[in-house]
Amino acid sequence: MTASNAAAIGEFTGPVLRPGDAGYEAEVSGFQTAYTHRPALVLGAAHAEDVRGAVEYAARHGLPVAVQATGHGLSVAADGGVLITTGRMAGLTVDPLTRIARVGAGVRAGALIEAAARFGLAPVNGSSPSVGVVGYHLGGGIGILAREFGYAADRVRAIELVTADGRVRRLTPADELFGAVLGTGGNFGVVTALEVELVALAEVWGGQLVFAAELVEPALRVWREWTATAPAAMTSTVTMLTFPDIPQLPESLRGRYVASFRFAYTGSAEAGELLVAPLRAVGPRLRDDLRTMPYPESHAIHSDPDHPHAYAATNAMLSELTPDAVRGLLALAGPDGPMDVVLEIRHLGGALRRPADNAVDFRAAEYAVRVIAMPDAAAGAAAPGELARVREVLAPWTLGHNLNFLYGAGAAADDAQTGAGYRPETFALLGKLKSKYDPTNMFRFNRNIAPR
Repeated sequence: MTASNAAAIGEFTGPVLRPGDAGYEAEVSGFQTAYTHRPALVLGAAHAEDVRGAVEYAARHGLPVAVQATGHGLSVAADGGVLITTGRMAGLTVDPLTRIARVGAGVRAGALIEAAARFGLAPVNGSSPSVGVVGYHLGGGIGILAREFGYAADRVRAIELVTADGRVRRLTPADELFGAVLGTGGNFGVVTALEVELVALAEVWGGQLVFAAELVEPALRVWREWTATAPAAMTSTVTMLTFPDIPQLPESLRGRYVASFRFAYTGSAEAGELLVAPLRAVGPRLRDDLRTMPYPESHAIHSDPDHPHAYAATNAMLSELTPDAVRGLLALAGPDGPMDVVLEIRHLGGALRRPADNAVDFRAAEYAVRVIAMPDAAAGAAAPGELARVREVLAPWTLGHNLNFLYGAGAAADDAQTGAGYRPETFALLGKLKSKYDPTNMFRFNRNIAPR
């Protein structure tokens, strides 16, 4: 990419950067530090017209395009080509009458939560306030209250998208591309804005019950049985991990293997207390902070890390969570298991089963298991062997996987891996639409759907 070629982009509001330029490294960096885009040209978009111009430029020069807002979901890094960064596109409005929020491509979940809360409303957000709203919705979006409100993608009412031909399109559910965009990440273009439906919700009851290693197995057994009758208004997750021995953590948690049960419930505190009584009866807790909180404090339920770091992950969408599946997981990643990973099990079902006309599949799944590993610093990659072992253990009950929860091992991001994120008929249809709207596969730095 020569200076003269870069100049050919014409008028552009944001920065135009090449390797070696001041600001290049900061512009390509994101929340995920294990993988970093290394594009030949970075275009920091400030608005939709910048994005349109960037895509038109890339098409004219036959260049592939990557997109980054926050970098949380990065796993297939761009090597060459054009990177469009959208973090500056922070426009956000909330209409309290229609309960519709218009969200720019750079808006983070925390900003949308705060804006909606002024009107007693809430988005169907995930656990981290620093995640980009657009990327979260494009991957489907399994939120902290998913069992009551369903997938975030199902609440999208309009999409502003720049396709490979440089057109700015406004998509609504009547358009054939609308449903294809939701559930496929950035495969069909650059989303510059979404219009999403909010829910009437000012507060939530929830928090964590944390058990020490010796109570992990009985607590997990009780939780598995408990989920069979939990109401849809209750969404819960269990995360098992060894906490690092660092002074930033409470002394009671430092260096210890624990199981942390996270609950989010829209009912009363009294009803919530009754519901979790069987879990509390398992034994003493290292942490027990269940309470009613204003919705903008809901990030405290999961307490996701808020600093950039390296991670890799795989996952499986399960038809059921059998005792054999639990035993297999604990044998690998339990208190005495050989794998030092974060093991998470999410209870699904409820409103997540509702059909929708988009590409979010495997709605019959009752649980999602996610395993997060730290990349191998020496090899510069995640520990693919460890992650594969978990998938093997869960294979008898696996319907497929969720592409939003696949991080790392970009070399394995082939057609088979992407296809396992959809039912065969969905994947075939997406391939045909890709041929129609992106025949040269411009948008391929992702879990790619190739033209067919």
